[in-house]
Amino acid sequence: MRTLAFDGRMGASGDMILAALLAAGADPDALAPVEDALDVAYRIGEAEKNGIVATRVDVVLDGGSDGVDHEHVEDHEHTHEHSHDHDHGQHHHGHEHDHDHAEGHGPHRSYREVVGIVEDMDLPGCVEADAKATFEILGEAEATIHGADLDATAFHEVGADDAIADVVGAALLLDDLDPDRVMTTPLAAGGGEVEMAHGTYPVPTPAVVEIAGRADWSLRGGPVEAELLTPTGAAILARHAEGVDALPAIEVDSSGYGAGGYDFPEHPNVLRAIVGEGEDGLRREEIAVLETNVDDATPEVLGGLQETLAEAGALDVSVVPTTMKKSRPGHLVTVVAAPEDAERVARALAEETGTLGVREAGAGHRWVADRGVDIATIEVDGERFEVDVKVASAGGEAYDVSAEYDDAFAVAEETGLAVRDVMRRAEAAVRGSDAE
Repeated sequence: MRTLAFDGRMGASGDMILAALLAAGADPDALAPVEDALDVAYRIGEAEKNGIVATRVDVVLDGGSDGVDHEHVEDHEHTHEHSHDHDHGQHHHGHEHDHDHAEGHGPHRSYREVVGIVEDMDLPGCVEADAKATFEILGEAEATIHGADLDATAFHEVGADDAIADVVGAALLLDDLDPDRVMTTPLAAGGGEVEMAHGTYPVPTPAVVEIAGRADWSLRGGPVEAELLTPTGAAILARHAEGVDALPAIEVDSSGYGAGGYDFPEHPNVLRAIVGEGEDGLRREEIAVLETNVDDATPEVLGGLQETLAEAGALDVSVVPTTMKKSRPGHLVTVVAAPEDAERVARALAEETGTLGVREAGAGHRWVADRGVDIATIEVDGERFEVDVKVASAGGEAYDVSAEYDDAFAVAEETGLAVRDVMRRAEAAVRGSDAE
């Protein structure tokens, strides 16, 4: 299984993630859609961090650079992501920035305006979905902190061109590397305090804490008194990476380091990315889980939900009897869907059942097997019959086979065998062919 692993011991920011992905082998040409859509360019260079030569990425105003600078350049502070919670304002580290840097360039935008910009970029479908989901994570964090509605959430620096370039650029580079699995070790937040528009805040900042609460990975303090994990970096990894306690066994194909802005005497401020063949296992799949309670749906409606909701994009539907208010009998309907299909599935669920509301449960992903269908041929009294058999596998190795009941029932009716016997023979035939 092709695996991309981040080493999060020095945190992450948007520019560090871009740099680490490029250093690990992603093609810089993949970033072209962002440069075509926005008035920015990516400047790629090198910086030395405690003896480690790392890749550095700056987002600059288009025309201020030729986009790629492979000469060694002197590193400076974090370029476009400082300690802020987007609409809390921005604090500076006291160092001058390059005059053509795109930090904060462009108007501050609402969440919906940012989504509109992403949709107008003509990105591949999966890249657009990842970028929009990352901004949704950022927007929901801000909305929660400020008690506001998501659509009314205003992005400040995170709605500027350079931050959009970070989020969309990371999605493009990940798509170029095309890993089967992305993971990160616990992410260091740093420590101390930062000054923002609304006062002094402890590190990690409120937005980072909110995002970490929604992410699969874990957060830890230290190892230095500085902000190491920015909201944009946290949101990108919350969208793409699962958390692991330590790096798993990986046959390394490539690796690289993305440079951060600070220099520390004892800690190289870099984000390491490793790409290689990892241990096979179940595949991680992003999902949305939708639920509603109904007490007046007919058996016919409930029985038809599997088919009607599947047409809308549902991956799985379950209906469980429950007790509702005033001890009335009812049913809990739970639906699993891809995040991009959730709104359409929720509407179909409401229309089919008449429910007044559909809630989204907390699950964000599931572990699934690769699934396929083999055709088993069995012989009964000299006559051959075919039965579809579902095969579940992980990492290319089948671990479960299950004959389709309807096919087995049809063969059983024609041959006089028990359905269970037909299913057993069909599954044995598939297992035997796999063993060969």
